[in-house]
Amino acid sequence: MTHLVQITAPPELVALACRGDEHARAQLYADLAPATFGLIRRMAGSKALAEDLFQDTMIAFYERLNTYRAEAPLGAWLRQIAISKCLMYLRSPWHRARAEVQRLDLDAHVTHAPAPESLDVERALITLSPTARAVVWLYEVEGYSHEEIAQAFGRTTSFSKSQLARAHRRLRAWFEPHAERQPCTPT
Repeated sequence: MTHLVQITAPPELVALACRGDEHARAQLYADLAPATFGLIRRMAGSKALAEDLFQDTMIAFYERLNTYRAEAPLGAWLRQIAISKCLMYLRSPWHRARAEVQRLDLDAHVTHAPAPESLDVERALITLSPTARAVVWLYEVEGYSHEEIAQAFGRTTSFSKSQLARAHRRLRAWFEPHAERQPCTPT
């Protein structure tokens, strides 16, 4: 799958879509939807939530399409909308309260990592808090810098770095639950 940031569209197609041409809008949707949903799915963690955020993202995309200035690929512009929708959801107080309850419930049911033959990155990512999962995805996959992540969350750069470090520790524990850690220096 192509990264969303790399997807472009001919200016004529965008102009037709801005004027309400249904075929042009359908073509843009076909070109952009899979990568957009993939990004949102990874940040949201749940398919049902991702579907809601995807719908909100695409509505905003079509509502704002006439403001697109073609200074970057259309996919990069849409990526900003998608990430903004995801982060707005993650910052909401209602979501944070519900996520904490779900995390406590998950911690009560998950006692160990899966066997090595059933390693699953998505299952490991779902064990992270939504904020940590978003930071990991933005940094590791989307290529955001710590400064850009901090700005998106309205926090400091150290927030991004500490979230990423804690998430990496938790993911390592997931994938290597019983690994004997060797010291860096000989004893």
